[in-house]
Amino acid sequence: MAVPKRKTSRSNTRHRRARWKATAPQLVPVTVDGSVYQVPQRLVKAYERGLLRPES
Repeated sequence: MAVPKRKTSRSNTRHRRARWKATAPQLVPVTVDGSVYQVPQRLVKAYERGLLRPES
């Protein structure tokens, strides 16, 4: 495991953490049982195969 040589300052730590932002998943329309649902793009195949059930 990598071990830092020096302690990172509080200013640098907070600056690095402040840059990280969560992004909302890209939603795409999927037709399941004749109804259209907006689901995350990475889960489209699971909904099409019936592994996940969309919530109404």
